[in-house]
Amino acid sequence: MYIKMEYVYIRWYPSGEGKGGTFMGTARIRSHKHFQLDTVKIKRAQKALRAKTETEAIERALDLAIAEHESNRLVLEATERFVKSGIYIKDVYDTLSG
Repeated sequence: MYIKMEYVYIRWYPSGEGKGGTFMGTARIRSHKHFQLDTVKIKRAQKALRAKTETEAIERALDLAIAEHESNRLVLEATERFVKSGIYIKDVYDTLSG
């Protein structure tokens, strides 16, 4: 007996503003910032995000955080519209109190 397992790696990065552009936003104004950051975390993020430079890793991490926030905002809006629509939800586990 044996188990055959296959893995597929799909590389995905959010595109700029939903326009299908490049991953990293093109900043019109860049400014020098000086931070004291954990080098190990930056290297781990660089490896996880497959970034060539530390700056690229930090920018990708920030882009992911912004995309996650936008996604959460959209889900919250959709949930509010769903609840306000007046639909009846049968709570078979009696966990919803309203």
